[in-house]
Amino acid sequence: MKKLYKIIFLFVLAYAMFSCKKGGFLEQTQISDLTQQSVFSDSVKTIAFLSNIYTQIGFSEDSKRFSNGGLDVASDEAEPYDNSATTPIAFANGSVDPNTVTDDAYTTCYAQIRAVNVFMRNVGKSPLRAATKIEVVAEARFLRAWYYSILLKHYGGVPLVGDTVYNYTDKINVKRASYADCVNYIVSECDLAAKSLPLQQTALLYGRASGGACQALKMRVLLYAASPLFNDDKPGSVETPLSMAKSQKPELASVVAYTDYDKQRWKAAADAANALMGVYSLVLNNTPPGYGFQYLFTQRYNPEYIWQAMKQSNTDLEGLYLPPSRGGKGGGFPYQEFVDAFPMANGLAITDPASTYDPNNPYNGRDPRLENSILHDQSKWITVASNTPSPINIYTVNGQGAGLDAIYTGTKTGYYGAKMLDPAAVPNAFKSTNRCIPLIRYAEVLLSYAEAINEYEGPAQAYGPIEKIRQRAGLNPYALPRNLSQDDMRKVIQNERRLELAFEGHRFWDIRRWKLGDTQNAQFTGMEVQRDGAGNVKAYKRINVRKHGFKGALYLWPLPASEVAKSTVTLQNPGY
Repeated sequence: MKKLYKIIFLFVLAYAMFSCKKGGFLEQTQISDLTQQSVFSDSVKTIAFLSNIYTQIGFSEDSKRFSNGGLDVASDEAEPYDNSATTPIAFANGSVDPNTVTDDAYTTCYAQIRAVNVFMRNVGKSPLRAATKIEVVAEARFLRAWYYSILLKHYGGVPLVGDTVYNYTDKINVKRASYADCVNYIVSECDLAAKSLPLQQTALLYGRASGGACQALKMRVLLYAASPLFNDDKPGSVETPLSMAKSQKPELASVVAYTDYDKQRWKAAADAANALMGVYSLVLNNTPPGYGFQYLFTQRYNPEYIWQAMKQSNTDLEGLYLPPSRGGKGGGFPYQEFVDAFPMANGLAITDPASTYDPNNPYNGRDPRLENSILHDQSKWITVASNTPSPINIYTVNGQGAGLDAIYTGTKTGYYGAKMLDPAAVPNAFKSTNRCIPLIRYAEVLLSYAEAINEYEGPAQAYGPIEKIRQRAGLNPYALPRNLSQDDMRKVIQNERRLELAFEGHRFWDIRRWKLGDTQNAQFTGMEVQRDGAGNVKAYKRINVRKHGFKGALYLWPLPASEVAKSTVTLQNPGY
């Protein structure tokens, strides 16, 4: 069944001839100079059309979404490279505006959803084998659900257009569906697509939608749906879009969240995660301790990736995050608060008196994931000229930076990002990597199951998944205390997500779905390492970098003002 599909896929790799015009689902899907008839009467062109819909699957969490960082620079993970990126700066200081916020989520997703509908309407005419048609329709159905899930986490409920392909002359219903209807639609589409897809894709089809990807997306959507922002067991206790809607715009209440609390939503999320446990596995390599956490991101094929954005050999992440001396741009710059969240290698928080943390040697003896997530003063990396790693000089001497990588010169926080970077790759040299970018990986499944089951029935069943994460991280001991309360376990899980999934686009959304916006009203800092002329450390000085702000409206994105202006029934989110 797959033989013809694989042959066609080889042609598709060099057949990128299609594009979707940016402009939401009111716009036409552009098919170059080809007609729909010519596209769908040719097998290669039909598969090429589908392949084009895959090209934007990673845009939302892309590390270059805002030119100098992804959602990490719109959250408490990192500081932007410069202040020209309007959207992340606005989210940092709490001044998001419907007129200036990027509309990429709305326009990209609806353009791709429309392309899916065009594909599904016409694929029956193509000369593909019947069995292949069933599989590619399932892929398209999953892709549509994927783009709807991106819309849902940005805006809450959005218009559901079904299988309809709208034209300019059509009267279009752009009334936003309820949050519940959007969740149910995505879940049902995932279930339906999974029936016609293999559990895992391999060989030439690696990176295409699979049954595992369907289940993983279902898991994520149900986890978000069960979370406090959307499934509120304490309504009115914190200003949220739901509380604002109830008092200001009652017709929006069911659009921005469930209007009732249901504990069973946590069970649904746990069940969805549990269905994936054992199908995939963590990449393990503890030589040295925790090396598997770094190694996995350099491997194009690995048992941890469930859904990934495929890429050619590249140095994209190195070019963005490495310091200038290594050919990088250096943004975003991790905050000190992110660094402080990593425990010691013995698993104890640095604030624990028994942790052995030494503020005069702050990076020594820490969770190994710290060294694989950030570059600090004297961290080592190869250069364009040498494969031998050499120190990165970020320190100051008498208040002056020691070179182009130094704080105040190259970095605003005293740190550079290292997450997912390949130690054998540098920009501007023949040292690239074959990585692809994970969109959902097995570590997220373990963390999601632990979170959902802890909320549903308490911490007993959450220990195992979390300890697998901690063991792979290289913590010793990795076991958690046996007497944790539900609240204690919740805090452990939230911190493990912060560390394990950092710079993968999760933190921005986790803060919101957990209703922890108040933690963003804070001064975020960096670290200046001061040395004398002989290179000896004189002091570690915490410095202020940026004061963040937050208000209840920021739990959801505003719909683009241009979209709201198109119809009186497309209502803006509360607070904007």
